[in-house]
Amino acid sequence: MEKILVTGSKGMLGCDLCPILKKEGYKVIETDIDNLDITNFEITEKKLVKHNPNIIIHLAAYTDVDKAEDNIETARKINFEGTKNLAKICSKLDIKLIYISTDYVFDGLKNSPYEPQDKPNPINNYGLSKLEGENAVKKYCKNYIIARTSWLYGIYGKNFVETMLKLSNKENLKVVNDQTGCPTWTKDLSNALIKLIKENKIGIFHVCSSGQTTWYNFAKEIFNQMNLKVNISPCTTEEYKSTAKRPKYSVMNNNNIIRNWKSALYEYLELR
Repeated sequence: MEKILVTGSKGMLGCDLCPILKKEGYKVIETDIDNLDITNFEITEKKLVKHNPNIIIHLAAYTDVDKAEDNIETARKINFEGTKNLAKICSKLDIKLIYISTDYVFDGLKNSPYEPQDKPNPINNYGLSKLEGENAVKKYCKNYIIARTSWLYGIYGKNFVETMLKLSNKENLKVVNDQTGCPTWTKDLSNALIKLIKENKIGIFHVCSSGQTTWYNFAKEIFNQMNLKVNISPCTTEEYKSTAKRPKYSVMNNNNIIRNWKSALYEYLELR
């Protein structure tokens, strides 16, 4: 039985991934900030020597895109330094490392879906810190998967779908309509990661839903599927005034590893 250690297991993705891994027959070692500080090399190395996993799925991350603009050192400490620690230890102990990255490593200037080999150029501190994590994985590991995903939502965390449903009674709801990406359900991402593990893949992969949409059209689809009549109107990124810049176009070519985002959303809304 293969042993998989998961960092950030209490997060939105981890809460979906860990039970699915167990159901697939893996022995899962769940870790989070309360029992593993990845920014401390010695503590992390002792933990990994003790458990001796075959694979680490590295979910732990600083994910607040706007706050990372003011807290770049904290974001780098977790997303870069913590990842570098894991990469070095995985190389030393011959452990496969799976690192979850983001579409925000791209600048959004392309007008066709990003390929895994396309050159990253992040436009915010969060994307920069995640790219530095990617580079550490590539530098120190031979046996790795970098899984870039996007616009995540899931039952166990704060996300766009739940935010829209909470705001559905608002009289004049405005949603950004000039950012385009791929909404991805954490359950679909979990199953795709297991597929990559079983196929013993190595390298960079885009692991997001198929298709593309804007935040505005994503919101409209949520309300349509829930049969909710909501007074919703599109707005621009400039009108929304967020702290961090977002790529206007961050659609990624996933090579059909995950189904279309609309069918995933339908199943998610049915389950919740």
